[in-house]
Order: sequence, then C-alpha cells, then structure tokens
Amino acid sequence: MSIPSDPLLPGTHTVSVGGVDQRYHVAGAGPVCVVHPGGPGLGWEYLRMPDLERHLTLVYLEPIGTGRSGRVRDYGLGTYVRFLHGVIEQLAAPSVYLLGHSHGGFVAQRYALSRGDRLAGLILFDTSPVTGEEFWTEAMANVQRAGYADAFQRALAAVDDEAFTVALREVLPVYFAHYDEAAGVLPVRGWIAPQRAGGPPFDVRKNLGDIAAPTLIISGAHDFICGPRWGRMLHEGIPGSRFVLLEESGHMGHLEQPAVFTAAITGFAGCT
Repeated sequence: MSIPSDPLLPGTHTVSVGGVDQRYHVAGAGPVCVVHPGGPGLGWEYLRMPDLERHLTLVYLEPIGTGRSGRVRDYGLGTYVRFLHGVIEQLAAPSVYLLGHSHGGFVAQRYALSRGDRLAGLILFDTSPVTGEEFWTEAMANVQRAGYADAFQRALAAVDDEAFTVALREVLPVYFAHYDEAAGVLPVRGWIAPQRAGGPPFDVRKNLGDIAAPTLIISGAHDFICGPRWGRMLHEGIPGSRFVLLEESGHMGHLEQPAVFTAAITGFAGCT
C-alpha cells in the first residue's frame, strides 16, 4: 500500500489498496471526517459540502469503480469497506468521523461494526439499516407518484456509463423536496459497473446495538428512498444515537438545507 507524503494536504490523493488505486480529495480544516458517497456507482462531486469544510477537514472518497479510482470485479460491501479502511489507515489520524450518504451509509454501518475503534463518530445521512422487497416497493411507489417511474427504469436498465449518467440527470428532481432547475448543473455522473453489482439485500438491524461509536442520523422528511421511517429505525437501534429530521429536504439535504445540515454535524462533532 503506497503512502502519500502528506495524506491530509488539501487536494487530490491516490493510495494503492491491494494494488488498486483509490483516489480521495481533501478540503477544509478541523477534525477529520471521511465522506463516502452513495450509489453504488455515483461520483463524489455531488456530495461536496463547502459550508462543512469551514469546520471539518473533509476527505471525500472517489468510490472504487468510479472516476479515476481503480476497477475491481467484486463491488460487494466488503470491497467498499476494505478500500475505505485503506484510506483511513493512511490519514495519520488516531480516529476520524465517518459520514456515509445513502449506499455510502451501508458501507459506513458495516465499517462501524467491524472497525468502530477507528471512529470518533458516525454520521448516517439519508440511509437505512435494511433494503429488500419492502424497502424497494416503498421507494418505487414514491417514484411512481412523483411521475419519474419511466426515467428511473431507464437508469436501472442503462448499459453503459453515459446512458446511466443521462438517466440519473433526468430523474434528479425526485431526489429533492423542492427541485430547483439550477440544481440540474450538479456534477452528477454514474458508472455502470458498481451499479450492476447486485448482491443480497442489506440488513444489519440485528447488529445495530453493537455500534459503539457516537452516532448522528440525518433524514430528509421528503426523501423518496431513505426517508424518516428508515432513519428512525437506525436511531432506535443504535444506543445513544441522535436523530435530526430535515423538514424541507429530500435525499439531498446538504443542498436543500445546508445551514441546518451543517449545524447538526458541527454540534455533534463539537466544532461549532
């Protein structure tokens, strides 16, 4: 595993994990918080949080299989956890905060259960402790009601990166409570290989009580896929966790209510 000369210098870094490149991007100042985007198969740029960078050193992962990070055959959660740990090992910090958004929240939960000793705190943002039939039936019903069922199916059926990206941008409004056309310029890009990985439904409900790291859960009240029901399930299962509901947000609360979002995290991390 290669070691950058200064792994927390602002800018872009690459470390080798098992001979595969893993890129990450550093911005901001303060306690270290590693940020894992959603997807799987989404680029990291949509999750940029400049307000939070004023309080924390954010280490944005460029997930394996996306951007200029390397490609692998197995995009299961174990692979994401291994590459996440490879970055955390290089940061020269005794402990870090870990923020996982959506699918990145699945990775973060798995990491907290296996390597919680490395975490100063866990931030689960618009995610769930379980997927499966009930989860997806509810999400698809919300997509249908919003009028984006056809676009969503095009995203699921995409056969290459470009088609996947085009479909993602078309369905973008369903990710917001109040979609602003200006949000259409978001640098949303998708890579098909991780999105196609599949695998068994995610379910850590029976293990939530084993998460010992201080935990903050943030849910958007209008999130079509990982709404408050799932956030409260996390809150009820993780001892001592905090729950924050973003009343005017969908799946992108860091964009729709950045001040409230930032205050919740800085208060949790003690860096207000």
